[in-house]
Amino acid sequence: MQLKIMPKRKRLPAGRVPLILFLCQVISALEVPLDHGGKAKLLEDLVQPPTITQQSPKDYIIDPRENIVIQCEAKGKPPPSFSWTQNGTHFDIDKDPLVTMKPDSGTLIINIMSEGKAETYEGVYQCTARNERGAAISNNIVVRPSRSPLWTKEKLEPMTLQNGQPLVLPCRPPVGLPPPIIFWMDNSFQRLPQSERVSQGLNGDLYFSNVLPEDTREDYICYARFNHTQTIQQKQPISVKVISVDELNDTIAANLSDTEFYGAKSNRERPPTFLTPEGNASNKEELRGNVLSLECIAEGLPTPVVYWIKEDGTLPINRTFYRNFQKTLQIIQVSEADSGNYQCIAKNALGAIHHTISVTVKAAPYWIMAPQNLVLSPGEDGALICRANGNPKPTISWLSNGVPIEIAPDDPSRKIDGDTIIFSNVQERSSAVYQCNASNEYGYLLANAFVNVLAEPPRILTSANAHYQVIANRPAFLDCAFFGSPLPTIEWFKGAKGSPLHEDIYVLHENGTLGIPVAQKESTGTYTCVAKNKLGMAKNEVNLEIKDPTRIIKQPEYAVVQRGSTVSFECKVKHDHTLILTVTWLKDDHELPSDGRFTVDKDQLVIADVGDDDGGTYTCVANTTLDTVSASAVLGVVAPTPTPAPIYDVPDPPFDLELTDQLDKSVQLSWTPGDDNNSPITKFIIEYEDAMHEAGLWHYQTEVPGTQTRAQLKLSPYVNYSFRVMAENSLGRSLPSQPSEQYLTKAAEPDKNPMTVEGLGSEPDNLVITWKPLNGFESNGPGLQYKVSWRQKDGDDEWTSVVVANVSKYIVSGTPTFVPYLIKVQALNDVGFAPEPAAVMGHSGEDLPMVAPRNVHVNVLNGTLAEVHWDPVPLKSIRGHLQGYRIYYWKAQSSSKRNRRHMEKKILIFQGSKTHGMLPGLEPFSHYVLNVRVVNGKGEGPASPDKDFNTPEGVPSAPSALKIVNPTLDSLTLEWDPPRHPNGILTEYTLKYQPINSTHELGPLIDLKIPANKTRWTLKNLNFSTRYKFYFYAQTSAGSGSQITEEAVTTVDEGKMAGILPPDVGAGKAMASRQVDIATQGWFIGLMCAVALLILILLIVCFIRRNKGGKYPVKEKEDAHADPEIQPMKEDDGTFGEYSDAEDHKPLKKGSRTPSDRTVKKEDSDDSLVDYGEGVNGQFNEDGSFIGQYSGKKEKEPAEGNESSEAPSPVNAMNSFV
Repeated sequence: MQLKIMPKRKRLPAGRVPLILFLCQVISALEVPLDHGGKAKLLEDLVQPPTITQQSPKDYIIDPRENIVIQCEAKGKPPPSFSWTQNGTHFDIDKDPLVTMKPDSGTLIINIMSEGKAETYEGVYQCTARNERGAAISNNIVVRPSRSPLWTKEKLEPMTLQNGQPLVLPCRPPVGLPPPIIFWMDNSFQRLPQSERVSQGLNGDLYFSNVLPEDTREDYICYARFNHTQTIQQKQPISVKVISVDELNDTIAANLSDTEFYGAKSNRERPPTFLTPEGNASNKEELRGNVLSLECIAEGLPTPVVYWIKEDGTLPINRTFYRNFQKTLQIIQVSEADSGNYQCIAKNALGAIHHTISVTVKAAPYWIMAPQNLVLSPGEDGALICRANGNPKPTISWLSNGVPIEIAPDDPSRKIDGDTIIFSNVQERSSAVYQCNASNEYGYLLANAFVNVLAEPPRILTSANAHYQVIANRPAFLDCAFFGSPLPTIEWFKGAKGSPLHEDIYVLHENGTLGIPVAQKESTGTYTCVAKNKLGMAKNEVNLEIKDPTRIIKQPEYAVVQRGSTVSFECKVKHDHTLILTVTWLKDDHELPSDGRFTVDKDQLVIADVGDDDGGTYTCVANTTLDTVSASAVLGVVAPTPTPAPIYDVPDPPFDLELTDQLDKSVQLSWTPGDDNNSPITKFIIEYEDAMHEAGLWHYQTEVPGTQTRAQLKLSPYVNYSFRVMAENSLGRSLPSQPSEQYLTKAAEPDKNPMTVEGLGSEPDNLVITWKPLNGFESNGPGLQYKVSWRQKDGDDEWTSVVVANVSKYIVSGTPTFVPYLIKVQALNDVGFAPEPAAVMGHSGEDLPMVAPRNVHVNVLNGTLAEVHWDPVPLKSIRGHLQGYRIYYWKAQSSSKRNRRHMEKKILIFQGSKTHGMLPGLEPFSHYVLNVRVVNGKGEGPASPDKDFNTPEGVPSAPSALKIVNPTLDSLTLEWDPPRHPNGILTEYTLKYQPINSTHELGPLIDLKIPANKTRWTLKNLNFSTRYKFYFYAQTSAGSGSQITEEAVTTVDEGKMAGILPPDVGAGKAMASRQVDIATQGWFIGLMCAVALLILILLIVCFIRRNKGGKYPVKEKEDAHADPEIQPMKEDDGTFGEYSDAEDHKPLKKGSRTPSDRTVKKEDSDDSLVDYGEGVNGQFNEDGSFIGQYSGKKEKEPAEGNESSEAPSPVNAMNSFV
């Protein structure tokens, strides 16, 4: 096909119906080229309305000491004439001898240096450029002379302040045009130092957060610099004296009493307050595009630190800057998005204060779409569009040839629609210059755009038979500058036969230029540019010649030589023989020294008698008229050394790669080996890069023996190949060579089809076909697509096919649920189809199963395990891939009336087609309900009818608690709680007990059956002052449960009873004392008196050591006097040692704790002894001090269950101590 350049159509907003007429062409920037040298001669007979090319700024501030120059330049054909207005009325320059206009220009020169004043010419000027095709106007140029007035004279009184007070030195500069730049200096014209404490505000005032004695000086001077007139004005110096409180008191001591002296109040630290701005909030307005400057300066002691936040957002990162020690926040290029509340916070050690500045960003008008010049032919349509924005939104007004369009001559081809002028069926009289004015209260925009109606056949402005030379594998651009009205279309042909140019190889630009992204040898030839419109045709031929690139095939190498020796650098260059080659040598990027020791031969640079100054970088630069290449090497100069041994290394990279015998599917690659570095090259490895599809990635191609320097390479279609070669020897592999030239193979049909083709449904009524797409290398050509085909596997339907783009998925809708399909995916491109692919099987989408499993029955194996059986669900009703079966089961209630509660459901999943499964972890003597559901890939089907089953009884758990209460001389009462898990119906309790004699031996075991409905039992006819161990458990019809143990002692008499030992849960307890009724014996009374005296002495010693910060070593005393069979009291918890009994009824060795209520928890040890002590918190002996040392605990400590906090009796404590 032929490549054509068609005029672009502008797309207009929806709803603008009249603009539909604008279909022929809208060329946005086509102008008659009036200033292109030789090209202008081809267009001498063409006319063009004026265009303003240069003008003075809108706000033009002039220097009153120089002549006034107001610029106005314009172009047009014929050349335009110029006129001016001043303050809205015609400015007759002929009547003012001081005003002249430059020849062939509209620029005014007002000579005020000889006479006259600048103020006389202050005003608003506007330039008009006019020819027969219309009139263009400039902006309103406001001319104002700069002003730098003097400071008004004022008398400034010296200022005296106390140390630490705030201070503001006012500047108040005179109003100048433009405003002056303010800075503070001293009499020596040295800038005053500024810091976080002292800084200059935006208004020019100098602020002190707090003054210091070093601030005392008499020459604080504010300067105003007026840049336009290069003048500086100076304010009168301000004197500041800072004195301390002591100095102030000394000064006024003669006049005040002692009580009236100043204190240090002013020097006292204080929280911040703002010096500027005032109050808690203020407003700030700024224009879009300007710099937003916000300022907060605070006083306080110590000096406050200021930081900024935006209340309703974040500060823009790249546009936010902090000035003046964080006191000024600046945001450049401010926009409407920067509006909002900004908060400055001043903070020191005594507090913080904040001020909120509400910022509103307004906007002078700015262009969205400025009107562009139109060149139309008679009868064509077009439009001028003028769109601007601002805040507030600007108003749009149109002028024609500088006259408001409402009063301009009527043009039937013109229609105004707001910001658009629509032209229909234009004629030559429609030519004019239109002005668009967009204005609001903050400014205006003015744009000129002409409509030039011309009827011109195409003209090609590029020189005929131009000759282009381009280096291979670089871009080439062939010019075809053109003009015509209507806008011509451009076509390019190659060769005398006019072979078409394809868009996939060439690029056509709007200006007619033909681009060749990668010029190759085949690109050489004659190209013809043809421009056509309805009035005629023009053509031009250009020649393109592709040259071989210049290459340095042997580069200079790094060298280190001895002084006085000779060194040579080699630089072999290969270039196109039709181009003239120039080789230049440089040293350190400069010309070689003019020294006879430097000799440049054909391919070599030789340096004789090398000296230290010759060291450096030497560069070989090879130039042709089209390209330049260079290579460098470093020369090092050293003192003479012995000849080094040969260096063995990997080879140097091959070079000078060349492609020959270029065919569609093969090419020959040749190369020159690099230095083998004293180890023979064993093989060459060749890699390729596909610059079109995978640029930068190199792939293995092949390898050849080290004696070969060429290889025939097989190629794939539609690949832009580059090759590189690596050499390998016994020491390793070289670096890769430089890439070869690129070679683009021709396109062909794909030779393979996509892999991983699958068909799975995402919905019950669709089939999602997916595949792994071919990569760019596998596509073999442009326009890669896929032909997707499908049909039902178990039917006689024909194949249904669709061709899709280079995607990886296609969805077939309206399929039956879960039906097998045969699927094929075939690749194709613009050349043809890949081989016929093999069909794969897939399934349409699954739906939920329709049928529940039937014939569900349960076989209870024991109290905790059951087996479930069911019949399989028919495959057709599963409607998907069978995943397995789910059993939902839950405990409806316990068979025991004491534990009836609803349990949460549990789920067991059985994979695949299993029809039975085990339910573990059931609770005995319980009622269960279950159902079974089949599961596929979509989800689970309906549940089978609920199936009930009961588990048999099991043995119960141990009774929840066992307590011994109301001990007497010959009886003990037992109380207990039933088992927490009876696991059936309790039939009876079994109580076994046996006495423990004084030698810790167990007596005969007595067995007692107790009815199941009892929770209390009294044992009578027991021996007094005797310890008993009890074993207690419950029974169901399934057997006996776990037992709980307890120990207790009958009382000595009615006033005393033995304590209950804790259960066996720890070690290190004291054994029970073997108490007898000896309180009335004389020897015992004497012993007790001795013990009491000893205890009193110990308490006194303890009290003395405690007052000295020490601690009485009770444990050491116990260790020294303890009975060998009795364990000492534990230091960490203060408890006494206890006996314990193993379950084989051996004599007790260790005890275990029991809670204070003598209740044995299930989780505690089965063995226990009755705890020592009474059921109260503590007991006292005669002096009230004994229990304080040996009460067993200093404070309550948490333990398993409710740990006892009882104290042992004095007798037991004594027995433990002795």
